[in-house]
Amino acid sequence: MLFRSFSVDVSSNKDLENDGLDHKIGDSGGELGKLDLGFGGGGDELGVGGDEWYDPAVQMVVDLLDWYHDLTGLPWWITIASSTLALRVVLLPVLILQLKKLKRIAELFPKLPPPFPPPFSGKKYSEQYLLFKKEKRAAGCPSFLWFVAYVSVQVPCFLLWMTAIRRMSLNHHPGFDCGGTLWFQDLTELPHGVYGPIFPVLIAGLHFINVQISFRTSSVDKMKGLIGVLAKGSLVYWVTNSSLTAIQQLSLGHPTVRGKLGLPDKNNPVKTESSTDTGLAKVRNSGMPENVQNLSPEELLPLSIQFLAKGQQERAIPLLQLALEKNPDFIRALVVLGQTLMQKGLLIDATDYLERAISKLFLDGHPTKAEELDLLILSSSWAGVTYIRQGKTAEGLQHLQRIAQLKEPDDPKSKAHYFDGLLLLASTLFNEGQKEEAAKHLRLAAAYDPKYNEYLQQCLEDTEFPTKDQKDQQTDATLH
Repeated sequence: MLFRSFSVDVSSNKDLENDGLDHKIGDSGGELGKLDLGFGGGGDELGVGGDEWYDPAVQMVVDLLDWYHDLTGLPWWITIASSTLALRVVLLPVLILQLKKLKRIAELFPKLPPPFPPPFSGKKYSEQYLLFKKEKRAAGCPSFLWFVAYVSVQVPCFLLWMTAIRRMSLNHHPGFDCGGTLWFQDLTELPHGVYGPIFPVLIAGLHFINVQISFRTSSVDKMKGLIGVLAKGSLVYWVTNSSLTAIQQLSLGHPTVRGKLGLPDKNNPVKTESSTDTGLAKVRNSGMPENVQNLSPEELLPLSIQFLAKGQQERAIPLLQLALEKNPDFIRALVVLGQTLMQKGLLIDATDYLERAISKLFLDGHPTKAEELDLLILSSSWAGVTYIRQGKTAEGLQHLQRIAQLKEPDDPKSKAHYFDGLLLLASTLFNEGQKEEAAKHLRLAAAYDPKYNEYLQQCLEDTEFPTKDQKDQQTDATLH
């Protein structure tokens, strides 16, 4: 609870100045004196002052508001409101970034092993948690601290701004006594009179709206005691802040706005598959015999490739997903599923699986085995293509350039994939205007296989190459 402390100035009463009767000021004066002694207030201040640890930060905000007021020449009530708007605009990117991180967590978390072992599984808590952290890092899952990122920034800023404006009001900051408008001309006064309830009712109403939007519950009646002891200058800030919160929540709840910001639609949350039962249901719905659930991931993969060879992607995808549910570390299944989803045009999902494959390949250091290098070349090639098709050329180039940094493989199959990747890299570099760099990679490819001379010649003649269909054919041909 906040208290207002008072003191009495008796210096103007000569009769009470030196006659030793100041203890007989009267009942009201005695009570005021007791209040002054009891709460340490003095002058006209309302319990402000003293050396608190946060004083430098509060004074910095006061100085900032003074500078802004002097710069613009606006009335103090507009200065407070517009500075609040500026603060919320500065904090908005933090909120949007947090929502995007939480979206990523929601997509990846069901695919991770549980952080704690299932009951009676016999696994140690430490081992299970280390496995969870390892998979979380490999999948590129953001930190769970993002759940409190925006609150940890917004709440201190709100309290700091509120404390600074309250101090300015209660210390009769220059211009505050006439810096208001309408019914709140004096920003140093507490709410009183006929118009006194306007600010508290506004704040309570806005608080109710914000709570309804967020939680569908409310605690407006708890605001009454605090609002009653805030000066009008502080209430101007609070009303503005609450109004902006309501506008922000309504805006970020609109499907069009969320779509433009890349956030998931609240009415259609991201659907993830986290259980083997879901995978088995898809297998059943695909018309396959239920005994496939007894197959190992190593047996499910070649079966899915048989369906892919027949063009039956809808039957292959559930098998690949089931294989990954049985063994989330099955890198080849990740790569094949990523390439299949890319062919179907599901670029975001394809990118997710390919990125997971690349992360797992680098989990224990740089791949050295022939099979791992081949998977790295394929996953990097397809990840580059999926990013480029999404218009993210810079991200795509990072993956394609990884292929050029590898040593030419000895295995004939891997070598063919390697130079196909160089062709994709050269094509992207050419389209980005890096003709000489593209020609360098094409010369290496042409030295390996004369069929690449066609693309080298087109590059040197500065003609468009290769066409989108040609690149798609090159990419699809690497499946087998």
